[in-house]
Amino acid sequence: MVVGALGLWRYSWAAINYTRAIWFRRVAHPRRRARAEQRFAKAGTPSRAFFLVTSYKIEPEVTMPVYRSVFKAAEIARDGATIVASVVDGSDERLIRQLFAASRICNPDADVELILDRIPGTGKRDALARSLQLIARQAPTAHDIVIFVDGDSCVPQDLVARAAPVFTDPKVGALTTDEAVDIPKPGLFRDWFSLRFDQRQVMMCSMGLSKRVLTLTGRMSVFRASLATDPDFISMVQSDFIEHWRLGRVNFLTGDDKSTWFWLMREGYQMIYLPDVQSLSAETQPKPGFFDSASVLMVRWFGNMMRTNGRALQLPPSRIGYFTWWSILDQRVSIWTTLSGPILALTAALIFDLSVLPAYIAWVMLTRYFFVWAITLFRGRAGFPITYPFLLYFGQLFGALVKSYVCFRLDRQRWTRQSSSSGPRPSFAQRVSAAGSLHMHALTIGWLTLGLFWFAGMF
Repeated sequence: MVVGALGLWRYSWAAINYTRAIWFRRVAHPRRRARAEQRFAKAGTPSRAFFLVTSYKIEPEVTMPVYRSVFKAAEIARDGATIVASVVDGSDERLIRQLFAASRICNPDADVELILDRIPGTGKRDALARSLQLIARQAPTAHDIVIFVDGDSCVPQDLVARAAPVFTDPKVGALTTDEAVDIPKPGLFRDWFSLRFDQRQVMMCSMGLSKRVLTLTGRMSVFRASLATDPDFISMVQSDFIEHWRLGRVNFLTGDDKSTWFWLMREGYQMIYLPDVQSLSAETQPKPGFFDSASVLMVRWFGNMMRTNGRALQLPPSRIGYFTWWSILDQRVSIWTTLSGPILALTAALIFDLSVLPAYIAWVMLTRYFFVWAITLFRGRAGFPITYPFLLYFGQLFGALVKSYVCFRLDRQRWTRQSSSSGPRPSFAQRVSAAGSLHMHALTIGWLTLGLFWFAGMF
């Protein structure tokens, strides 16, 4: 009964989000898009596009299609475009100049300007801040847009035409889009990433109905230029931090997309989702094995999430929307509800009857099969790889374990391609902090288990 109650809670939440996603994609978004395009055409106000592209240790075979897509999107922008490329290596600078010169030969009349900013490799946050300051010198207006693009993400050619009309609504501060992934090598890593983006499409469509998404992905997002060049916005992008009661000041190394999201959320701006505009990202496996690669990426992703959603919960629900606020809270609650089912099933199998365990596993895999079927159907696909149900449960269960781990270790940060830490500390302080994190983590898991035992009447 306890496991069933927990399952009913999670399944009903999934059903609510799935229903909202369908309504948004089929009804709400087409209506909003039509109204925005009408306003944009009627106003006729110039809207210049500023592309901000950051590149660090990316292979030339990835860099070339990325910048070609950016140059093509800039060339067909109605009111012209400026591209600010932030690079560290001189080879990247030379390659980008060659690609830009080639694009100018094909379309010499296009109103496109390239600004190359060669910087020291002090981190993505510094690169973004410097590039935003360069854009601020161009005196952009509230009608202009700034497009953040990672150096491994290709943008669609009609991006500016699809994004600019959204900002005719003065309440909109930013938008993000659908994503696809390019992983040439088949296997678990590619299936896992594809499934994650399928899940993301459903959840983002659900949040898009409330006009406040839960993240502005760093791969490609679009901001109102007057907001992106606000000194306070730039300051938060460059040096964001939180004050933790046990860990002290935690400076953000990664998670610049969460900093921009929180700034707009705090200021009361809407953040829109475009499900019919898609970027394409080239993803590489950071470790030789699938499990190690998934662990590294999850620690980074969920660490960024946990460092930000605590302060987001302190914002008034009336300002950010009650559904949005509850969804942020659910990011934390779902950690423990996800872990509760396996803990109870394993305990019941050991104490009462071992047949509980295979029955529980069968139920889990059956429900995951239907979940995957619904997710891929939302994408418009009739089939999916046999690995999807297993990867879905792996992402849920192991993801909850990783979230519980980083929840007590918010100072642990690391880029995938950049070896870094949140700051030097004396070795004794590091040991004390690690011991405190382990103690709090173990204490929480222990109280969760005891509480479940009591709730299930096992005493």
